[in-house]
Parts: sequence; structure tokens; C-alpha cells
Amino acid sequence: MSDSFDLDAPDHFTAGAVGVPGQRVFYLQARQARQLLTLKCEKEQVRALGEYLAGLLAKLPPGSSAEVGDTALLEPVDPSWAIGRLGAGYDRDSDRFVLEVQEAQEEETEEEPAVARFRITRTQAAAFVARVNALVQAGRAICPACYQPKDPSGHVCPRGNGHVVRRA
Repeated sequence: MSDSFDLDAPDHFTAGAVGVPGQRVFYLQARQARQLLTLKCEKEQVRALGEYLAGLLAKLPPGSSAEVGDTALLEPVDPSWAIGRLGAGYDRDSDRFVLEVQEAQEEETEEEPAVARFRITRTQAAAFVARVNALVQAGRAICPACYQPKDPSGHVCPRGNGHVVRRA
């Protein structure tokens, strides 16, 4: 069984990717005191979390705007485990976003999945949303005909019935 984590006041919270577009590996990362936690995730998980947090932020009255600092991944980028499920909410009493992620597991295992919880500030959430938007924008170009990502080597568009190779 993998370790579980509870970071109730991380001083660093971010998402990042390593690799070239189309072959990137995505990570969610947080640091509290001397503990650095890196979890492997999917691009869509990061994108969905960013969109959800942006929606929650839009519904809240403006808060204080503290400086977050650098939102890059910190070294070493060594994931503890891969994320399976991800959930988020807002705790009005503490004015923090609460994120809970669960370890991805094989179906036949009977072990309880590891869990990581993060309680981040509005400022950290806003910086995370900006970081996620930049990561998604830095991905592969989207084909205007089929809306699928184009590979740098070219793209056989299904709308062209396999006859048209569109260059990136």
C-alpha cells in the first residue's frame, strides 16, 4: 500500500508537465515545510481541476491577493503514485479549497487506495488555474476539421476519410 498524505497548508502547489507535446507526463505537486509531494496524473485531470477551480473562484467574492511566487515543478520530480480519482470543494470557514486525490489502482486489488488531501488558498488556486491554462495552451495544435490533436509529424484527419494528411 502506498503512503497517504495530508497537507493542510502547503506553501507550494502546482501542476506541470515533463516532455514534448504529445508525449508529456503531467504531475500535481505540493510542498509543505520540508515535505515535497509529487503525484502523476493525466492532462485531462489537470485541465478539469483547473476549470473547476476557476468556476469556484468566479463565484466567490474577491479575496486578498497575496504573491504566490514561482509555480514551476520543483526537483526532484519523483511521483509517489498515480492519481485515479480527484475531487475538490471549498471550505468557507477556513477560506480554503480542499482537494482530495485517490491513488489509481488495479481493479482486482482489495487494498484501500492511498489518499492525498490539500488545503490551498484562493491565491494558490488562482495561480494553479493560470498555470493549467498555460500548460494546456502549450500542447499540440488542434485540427480545425476534427478537433483532435495534431502530431508534429502530420495528422490523418478522419474528416478527410484518411486521404488528407494535415501538417502541424
